[in-house]
Amino acid sequence: MPTHFPCFPSETLPFLRDLKTNNNRDWFQSNKALYDEKVEAPMVELVLALGEELQGFGSDLVTAPDKAIYRIYRDVRFSKDKSPYKTHVAAVFSVRGLDKHAGAGLYFHFSPDELLVGGGIYMPGSQELLAIRQRIAAEHEELRGILKHRTFKRMFGEMSGARLKRIPKGFAPDHTAADLLVYKQFLAGGQLDPAIIETPKLFKELVKRFQAIEPFIVFLNTALIGGSRRAAKGLVRGG
Repeated sequence: MPTHFPCFPSETLPFLRDLKTNNNRDWFQSNKALYDEKVEAPMVELVLALGEELQGFGSDLVTAPDKAIYRIYRDVRFSKDKSPYKTHVAAVFSVRGLDKHAGAGLYFHFSPDELLVGGGIYMPGSQELLAIRQRIAAEHEELRGILKHRTFKRMFGEMSGARLKRIPKGFAPDHTAADLLVYKQFLAGGQLDPAIIETPKLFKELVKRFQAIEPFIVFLNTALIGGSRRAAKGLVRGG
């Protein structure tokens, strides 16, 4: 098992750039060997290396490449855009015991134009959303402490996500956590220069940012799964 990841080869970003211009089956099939060797294989290597690092984190995360890495093929059934392939590469590390999109997880994707690293919960169901809001209502100061931590703010800024216009039913309109309870999504992310995917800096930066956002992930998932709670402030290890 790898303990580090050197970098993506110099052909990775040009391949994705060319795919954006030639997003059709004939071109992809003609260049699939290049995709397999210069995009998919190093992505698997990176996810395996990250998996080793994530074993020391506060969550039991699913890190198997076949579970973590998103397929390059787009689902075009309900989309006006019928382009068959994604022009970015992405992976998500979700907490074990929850559906991939029902709980909070760590996430990153890159393309020739961007490198996004972050995490959170994007599509909570109604029950999950209520559980998270109930935890926020009871322990909002803990969440505020996570969001205000200097490392979190430097790397991710603020929590983001879709919000309601008014506080949801079941919570007092003047609740002290009203500004947090209106969220329907709980996300945080930061951008890096995509050029670093061709350097050893990529692996280090991913690990640092996952360490910094882990307390946020733990806070959200504690509302959704059983087990003893961990003090999120003690998990912040990013520089």
